[in-house]
Amino acid sequence: MSLKQTARIISTYTGDTSGVCSALYELGGMTVMHDASGCNSTYNTHDEPRWYDMDSLVFISALSETEAILGDDEKLIEDTVRSARELNPAFIALAGTPIPMMTGVDFEAVARQIEEECGIPAFGFDTDGMHSYTAGASKALGAIARRFVREADNKDPALSVNLLGLTPLDFSVTGTERTMKKVFEGAGIPVRASWAMGSTLEDLAASAMAHVNVVVSSAGIGAAKVLRERFGIPYVVGTPCGKRFNERLVRAVRDSARDGECRVLPVSDPAARRLVIGEGVTAASLASALTLETGIPTRAACATDGFDGLSRMQVPQATDEDDLLPLMEGAEVVIADPLYRPIVPGSARFVPLPHEGFSGRIWRRDIPDLAADLTRFIDSNGLAR
Repeated sequence: MSLKQTARIISTYTGDTSGVCSALYELGGMTVMHDASGCNSTYNTHDEPRWYDMDSLVFISALSETEAILGDDEKLIEDTVRSARELNPAFIALAGTPIPMMTGVDFEAVARQIEEECGIPAFGFDTDGMHSYTAGASKALGAIARRFVREADNKDPALSVNLLGLTPLDFSVTGTERTMKKVFEGAGIPVRASWAMGSTLEDLAASAMAHVNVVVSSAGIGAAKVLRERFGIPYVVGTPCGKRFNERLVRAVRDSARDGECRVLPVSDPAARRLVIGEGVTAASLASALTLETGIPTRAACATDGFDGLSRMQVPQATDEDDLLPLMEGAEVVIADPLYRPIVPGSARFVPLPHEGFSGRIWRRDIPDLAADLTRFIDSNGLAR
């Protein structure tokens, strides 16, 4: 970790370890963070809004100093196998943290041994706490897509989609995931599976029945690429956001179903004087939607781990505080989580847009459902002029 990666003023985004846990939370598996204890308490108190309302098997390995120094993987394996035999989860996921990263734990090898001993599918993710939640969630959903999704028999010719990258770290628990489904269902396009809020592992396993995958955040790109590779399913990148952008998104889905091509829908205007900061896909989609609705060019910056489609969206990646500052120079309006306010130039008007993966639950009640009503957000913040 370099000094450049140290945030002096603003907060940091949820880490990749929590991203794994969040993506797999509702799927009936057992997730084990290999750490002393701190990562689990951070996850359940700050990163997981479903913790008190929905059961999930998320554990910590309680790695001791001696075990870290001597590399005692057998205790991790034995504890995990014993718990799995008692609880019988659908799968086992091991997620790394900074300590095992430094000691060089081979998570894939550990997962293979666990699977051999208990017969339950197991995954090992080399997360390290140094990347944002999108990286961990993308790896986790990609693993589910590779291991559990089965071939489609008697595929219904009527167009249907999957939504990939749905976690509360981007969309909270305010109902946005249900609104996004309605966007497509209202256009006569059923949603077969939501990866992974509101769907079961069995729902995800039947995802090959869909004709197009819609990547609503960077967390879904891993699964999208695996499903493209395994079943030839094209994907469209874009987050439902406002009437006009939603119309374009639905049209892009129909086009991809017809020609089999993948599409990256949102495009940022690098010269715009209005800036949206956040996760790459959602920020770029909002910027595109605001441009369409107001006629005023808006650009986006990705402050999390992104994917190779950012360049096509003309979205710069700025995961460090020092990289963000130059992007805000000359901006007339900056739209971002309230915790960004201290580094926004005084010459720019700041518009708060809370993000669960950045400020946690502090402003959860103020998170707008942009898929349902972008107009209210525009009017209440004076963005139409």
